[in-house]
Amino acid sequence: MLGAHLVTDALQRAGVKTIFSLSGNQIMPIYDACIDAGIRIVHVRHEAAAVYMADAWAQLTGEIGVALVTAAPGITNCLSPVFSARLAESPILLLSGDSPISQDGMGAFQELDQTEVTKKLVKKSSRLSRAQEIDQDITSAISLALSGRPGPVHIAMPFDLLQEEVDINKVKRGQAPARVSKPLSQADAQEIMERIARAERPLVLVGPMNNSSRAPDLRKDATDVLQSPIIAMESPRGLRDPSLGHFPQVLKKADLVVLVGKTLDFTLDFGRSAGMHPEADIIVIDPDETMIERAQNLLGTRLYKHAKADSDAALRGLSDYTYPHKRDAWLQEVDRAIANRALKSPSEENATNPGPQSICQAVQKILDEAADPILISDGGEFGQWVQAFCQAPTRIINGLSGAIGGALCYAVAASIARPNATIIAMMGDGTVGFHSTEFETAARENASFIAVVGNDSRWNAEYMIQLREYGPDRLYGCTLNDSARYDLLASALGAQGAYAEQADQLEEILKKAVNNHSATCINIRMEGKAAPVF
Repeated sequence: MLGAHLVTDALQRAGVKTIFSLSGNQIMPIYDACIDAGIRIVHVRHEAAAVYMADAWAQLTGEIGVALVTAAPGITNCLSPVFSARLAESPILLLSGDSPISQDGMGAFQELDQTEVTKKLVKKSSRLSRAQEIDQDITSAISLALSGRPGPVHIAMPFDLLQEEVDINKVKRGQAPARVSKPLSQADAQEIMERIARAERPLVLVGPMNNSSRAPDLRKDATDVLQSPIIAMESPRGLRDPSLGHFPQVLKKADLVVLVGKTLDFTLDFGRSAGMHPEADIIVIDPDETMIERAQNLLGTRLYKHAKADSDAALRGLSDYTYPHKRDAWLQEVDRAIANRALKSPSEENATNPGPQSICQAVQKILDEAADPILISDGGEFGQWVQAFCQAPTRIINGLSGAIGGALCYAVAASIARPNATIIAMMGDGTVGFHSTEFETAARENASFIAVVGNDSRWNAEYMIQLREYGPDRLYGCTLNDSARYDLLASALGAQGAYAEQADQLEEILKKAVNNHSATCINIRMEGKAAPVF
């Protein structure tokens, strides 16, 4: 058996049926092996797109997302979305072709120490060294990606190992890949339970892996038992996340804050007391010792308790106890605060083009009517309006990394993962430029989604920084061509395209696009506005 077939065999044992890839010399043996394994290859137009798609696949299915790229330029092309996936807590296996081991140190074609390049971005970066250990290496890497705080892992695959003939009797088989979960110790669970039971206004904050899209049942069950609101924080705007409405107001009232897999970082203002009640106790539960140490350093004596455990296992463990108090009033107060979308400065609509709020309202009507809606939000200021005024049971955002540009890739993967879903990907005109050629991928793969491009002809987040920090006479370098027609670009690449200048036009176009069952780009002229502030 060839080494390449050992790779696909290991993927099959992990339940992998689809991978995302851009072809290259060093990975063609894998392409050939995928034929025999029955693994679908979704061929993209840029390596970064493959990783974004694997990220979305992992978020939507809970399975390992697999991206396959070629050697040196292939792996370096996909670093940004790897960083994004790490902060999104998405389990991804990144497989890359590599120069032959037999040519190490000889100046081989595209020779690069790839593990040195990726090791700071992934949970583990390794290079295959023996063909008979390929199965073991890949299955253990997948288990690692799924376990603890999920995230990407990287394996570089030397070309000569992929072509090596291996005696099947000498193959070292790894255990079937699975998430290995670490629960709270009984003593830790008992102590934390008792503190939650004594609290009057507790809050539980979780990270992306336990958001309402990826862990809805776990969150609901834990909320009901703990009688504590469970809030996912997954936006780089932190406490100013528009999807959380007036949440900062209730955070300041909480007498107990429990971080369950939510890292203490910039999104919580590093735990500074200004964002929380000065006398609130803080409990940190995390699978990573380094994150616990960070909390100890930042919080000092304000840290009531810390424990090492996986966040999902911790929530289940704490839900095994009986809590004496109902906190209906507190739960309702937090729900009202998060749902509150009262703007500090009301959004005024321009007579020429609609503002972002009007666009969001038109899109929300479609989401409300859909049986299985998926919302994708990507971009700077427009993305914040989307997160504030559009909701769906399943949502993917560009996440804590702040990286933009993945929306089209997310949409392609979403359509393949859930072909009957109504998928709306909303993005700015800056965002769509990153991976616009994936409209060709979408058309070729028969993906069905609607891309709504809010076109204000500028990089609006940076424009607003210039306007705020430097003044209107110092606006420089952040404008885009106001004649750009992203709908025509999509049409030229095989997708559908539509153009709108008013919100009522958008509603009609959206209704038609839903029934088209194809990839559609709607380019709507929009008045650029700063992100909403509540």
